[in-house]
Amino acid sequence: MRLLISFAAVGSFLLGFGQVSAQDVGYVVPAGTPANIKQAIESGARSDVQRARDVARKPAEILTLTDIENGDEVIEFASFGHYYTTLLADAVGPNGHVYMVDMPWTEPFGGNAARAFAAAHDNATYTLAHYNRAELPRNVDAAMMVLFYHDLKTQEGEQSVDTVDMNARILAALRPGGTFLIVDHKAQDFAGWRDVKSLHRIDEATVIQEVTSAGFELVATSNILANPNDDHAINMRDPAIRGNTDRAVLVFRKPLN
Repeated sequence: MRLLISFAAVGSFLLGFGQVSAQDVGYVVPAGTPANIKQAIESGARSDVQRARDVARKPAEILTLTDIENGDEVIEFASFGHYYTTLLADAVGPNGHVYMVDMPWTEPFGGNAARAFAAAHDNATYTLAHYNRAELPRNVDAAMMVLFYHDLKTQEGEQSVDTVDMNARILAALRPGGTFLIVDHKAQDFAGWRDVKSLHRIDEATVIQEVTSAGFELVATSNILANPNDDHAINMRDPAIRGNTDRAVLVFRKPLN
């Protein structure tokens, strides 16, 4: 049933909610959001800090685009902070599973919290492993990498990631028809990887080219996290733009055949 979803239709539906601004009273889960996702967003397990970020991150729309269903198995790359981890663990339910996979260099600020989260949730596991050596589970329904693709090459030497190899590993981990969602801060057009260290941004076209070259199909893009006032020229941590950057939202799919 899920394989018949029209991603174009989903994208059109979600675009209608792209105009919510940080000045609005609060985040409202759009009508028509799947019940498991709505329940996860409204769960009491979420902190006030997480909820405060919902207006700018639009979690219902993002998880709907990713096609997260009850019982799904999902790999979350760069899970530290656990904004999406908390949502995913609830949305997939006790019969699903969330595999948190973080790079070794995130251990000092993310390791303890990730282990604690996994210990508290029977449907979550945590792995600290380089993305070019991680043994990923097979036949998972979805993979997510939010605001981290640009960081794959911000570290020096051993901690840098060969994205060609990584994307091939993710493709192999997904079931046919499985989705791979990427959200990241947009750099200026044609910037490639140029600004990943200085501005923590990446050219959207570079991400698309790399992921589709691995064998994925690009099935949806969305402007739900767009900000036309962001000129892509300042660091994403600058107070003038932090939390409200212009972000690419890309949904890829592993071909059925």
